[in-house]
Amino acid sequence: MFTGLIEEKGTITAIEPLGDSVRLTIRGPLVTSDAKHGDSIAVNGCCLTVMAQDSDTFAADVMQESLDKTSLGDLEVGAEVNLERATQSGARLGGHIVQGHVDGTGTILDRTPSEHWEVVRIALPADLAKYLVDKGSITVDGTSLTVVEVVDAEEPWFSVSLIPTTLADTTLGTKSPGDRVNLEVDILAKYVERLLGARAEGAAS
Repeated sequence: MFTGLIEEKGTITAIEPLGDSVRLTIRGPLVTSDAKHGDSIAVNGCCLTVMAQDSDTFAADVMQESLDKTSLGDLEVGAEVNLERATQSGARLGGHIVQGHVDGTGTILDRTPSEHWEVVRIALPADLAKYLVDKGSITVDGTSLTVVEVVDAEEPWFSVSLIPTTLADTTLGTKSPGDRVNLEVDILAKYVERLLGARAEGAAS
């Protein structure tokens, strides 16, 4: 489990094709400092398993399913990524409950800067829009954010406000219109949908 609080920005140092997967090597001194083989590290919100590590880099394999369903397949050597280690038991939950299971990708539509923050609009798949509510939680490239507005149009979108810390300490500060981002909706919303659906089926039988 993760919280969506990014610990550091890492850098892709190598991408090795492995047939139906790729092995990413990522420089991230902080998250690698106590990493062991088999540990989980979220890379742009996608939970990956450490396969090898040294003093400041770790390697992780990305299966074809992840390449198809996330933006990890867009990465190139030199790209920056958001990194977070799995949450330790008993730690403060500063963001929200994040599984590291990407539900789909969104696309940056536009950015509106102001004096102290920046509003970013992101298009998302229609089947994910139903899980978003104003002032609810959403994970964008692994970053826990609060939804400002959700618009259920023919092409749905939502907006988030990025404070200076988020702009400086995550890759969201440099994303441009047209860039893809990984999205993970609030797991609680999916559980509620499942439970209500089961209750409705029971009442109808």
